[in-house]
Amino acid sequence: MSKQLNRRIFLRGMGGAVLAAPFLSSVLERTAKGDSTSSGKALIVMFTHYGCVTNKWFPEKTSGELTAADLTPTSLAALAPYAKKLLMPRGIRTMNEWTANMTRGQGNDSHTQIVGSLFTCQPVTPNSNDPFSFDQATKFNAKPVGPSLDHVMAQQLSPSGAPLLLNTAGQNDSAQSAISYSASETMYKGINAQQAFSSLTGLFTAGEPTSPDTYAAMRGKSVLDLVKDDLETLERMDMSSADKRKLAAWKELLHSTGTVVASAQCTEELGAMLGATSDNASKAARGGLGVDVLTTKVSGDLDGADIYSAIAALAAACNANPIIFLKYPGNYNFKGLGITMESHSLSHRLDNAGMTGSCLPNALEWLLKVDQYYAQKFANLVGMLDSIPMGNGSTLLDSSAAIWFNEMSDGNAHNLNNAPIIQAGSAGGYFKTGQIINVDPSSTPANGNSMSQCASGSGQVNGINQGTGTDPKIANAPVNKYFCNLMNAMGVKAGPDGFPAKGGSEEVTHFGYSDKTEDFIGGKGKVAGATIHNPGGFTELKA
Repeated sequence: MSKQLNRRIFLRGMGGAVLAAPFLSSVLERTAKGDSTSSGKALIVMFTHYGCVTNKWFPEKTSGELTAADLTPTSLAALAPYAKKLLMPRGIRTMNEWTANMTRGQGNDSHTQIVGSLFTCQPVTPNSNDPFSFDQATKFNAKPVGPSLDHVMAQQLSPSGAPLLLNTAGQNDSAQSAISYSASETMYKGINAQQAFSSLTGLFTAGEPTSPDTYAAMRGKSVLDLVKDDLETLERMDMSSADKRKLAAWKELLHSTGTVVASAQCTEELGAMLGATSDNASKAARGGLGVDVLTTKVSGDLDGADIYSAIAALAAACNANPIIFLKYPGNYNFKGLGITMESHSLSHRLDNAGMTGSCLPNALEWLLKVDQYYAQKFANLVGMLDSIPMGNGSTLLDSSAAIWFNEMSDGNAHNLNNAPIIQAGSAGGYFKTGQIINVDPSSTPANGNSMSQCASGSGQVNGINQGTGTDPKIANAPVNKYFCNLMNAMGVKAGPDGFPAKGGSEEVTHFGYSDKTEDFIGGKGKVAGATIHNPGGFTELKA
């Protein structure tokens, strides 16, 4: 792949331009077909479990320009240097919320149905109408009835038709933690750092001297810049209108793919610069009971989690896969942060996974440590993407979208409104950046009530009444619309009905079973009129 790209990119002189002219027809055809696999864009999703301390996660500002000063007092302080390249969509709800009285979703399990529905926007099956049942088949093994976003997008965009799913702790997921489904009830297994790095080494450019043009590209000079003089000479020639259109199409293709110097940089040296090396990948993939592989230092300041981020950035730079999901584990013990309680129980502010009881001392302090740790990991990922030049002064981050999704809003309330989502990168100019944007016009976002229980390190926890969550009347714009934005930004196409479809030619306007969490009650087909009530993406987020 990289050798072919280098030959095509670095044809120099008038002879190169003339030799390339006969191939304009194929270029034109490729442009007309909208070959999105060559767009140079990447979607990198970082997913974490159990929500956050919302009062400290969200800035006080609910809309307008996002500045470093807005982020500094929050758990997202590590992202302050990238404020101008960030987008914070406020007011979003994800689907299928668990409630004790089944008012906003199914009655299976407060995690099974949430993770199963988050990226599928589909109900799970088999269904239970008893929120407190311990039936093994429903509480722990219910799975969504459709594929997840990563597979829907990868089917059209990825060379293999499948996404790159990286499990940062190397754990095998169960239905209570899995987020990736290739089809109805079909869980998709991710890979570890060592497996992912090994799959990339075959793409490295090696054994060839670095030409002046290759060096220029690696320094951030675009392909269009490299052949600009030759193209201008060719344009001055007397040619038919058809050939002029072909030449314009070629230039347009160079604009879209010519800035993709990633393949010219897909080298072992780039991997080493990021921290993605064979040795580091092997260390990050090691497992074992009681080993905190995420926070353990692997190389310099990079811990195991950073190595996964480095591999994700390298995979994007190598155009290996444009759909990358970076998944952090559930039920994890962050010993390296000085925390002695596993993350699931900790999110309940308890020393167990129950929903009521006495506050665990230091619970909120530890939860904030976890939030800050995740924010630092996301900032490190953003920094890696922003360090890779793509030409014309832009970086891989600018042409991509890196997004941190949480499983839920507050981990004790298990509420899905007021979703904590932060995006970096504009996906090649599709999204606004440097902004906080409220996409729910019916309400003003709030920062939730996460500090309302156990703030003093004592007292009682009540997760059943969802008191630490956010008022369910606000922040309810459906996440389905945001997913439509992401698909359209990346070049996914839809059929005539607006649902994503391979071979389609329309803009994506529909995704999932329904965009109202109440439609999930009872499972698929149990609520009359369940549908996509508000199709299309969020126009407020578009540049």
